[in-house]
Formats: sequence, C-alpha cells, structure tokens
Amino acid sequence: VQLQASGGGLVQAGGSLRLSCVASGRTFSQFAMGWFRQAPGKEREFVAAITRSGGGTYYAEAVKGRFAVSRDNYRNTMALQMNSLEPEDTAVYYCAAVRTIMTVPPPRDDHEYDYWGQGTLVTVSS
Repeated sequence: VQLQASGGGLVQAGGSLRLSCVASGRTFSQFAMGWFRQAPGKEREFVAAITRSGGGTYYAEAVKGRFAVSRDNYRNTMALQMNSLEPEDTAVYYCAAVRTIMTVPPPRDDHEYDYWGQGTLVTVSS
C-alpha cells in the first residue's frame, strides 16, 4: 500500500489543522493505521492510531483530548483532527500502516509499521 499525507501548514497556538492520509490499493481495511511525528532534533514519536475497523482509537498522552483520529475504509483515507495546537506540536507528521489481526490494538512502536507516507510539516507559532 502507498500512503500520502497532506494538510500540514502554519497555524497559531490554539488553532486547528486537519491532516489527511490517502492510501492506494484495495486492501486498506486490512491495515491498522497510525500517526507519528518527528520534531527537529528529536526521535519520531507515536501520536495516534486506529484499528482496522475504526472502532478503536489510541492516543499519546501529550495529545489526548486535543487530537482525534478517524478513517473511512470506503475512501481509503485516514484523518487526524488537531485542535488546541501548541508550539510543542510542531513537527513533521507521518501516517503509517501495519497489517494486523482485526481485534489487535495498533502498535505504538514505529518499527512495527510496514508502510509510511512522506510526511507533512505542521508548524505552530506562539
């Protein structure tokens, strides 16, 4: 599967952005999906993940209550709605896919993901 992330940009603190990830192929529903981010000088970190069906969502503590992940298996898309953005959210955001069993929660370890998008830059100004 090929992934393409988009929707990044420059926003003031307190603002919102919505990231999208479009997947190619007809097997999108066989993959759990995740969002990761990498800030300058830091390692890539887990942000959010969603199960194959979309029925389960998981978040890093730093974004819980502010970000929401969703997916549309008919349109082969995943989204990350980011609200109340903070300067600490500034990073390149990546979407990723991992083939899993339906009921297994998606991993938080980026090394377990099989496919990656190219990343989209989010910059939050103070």
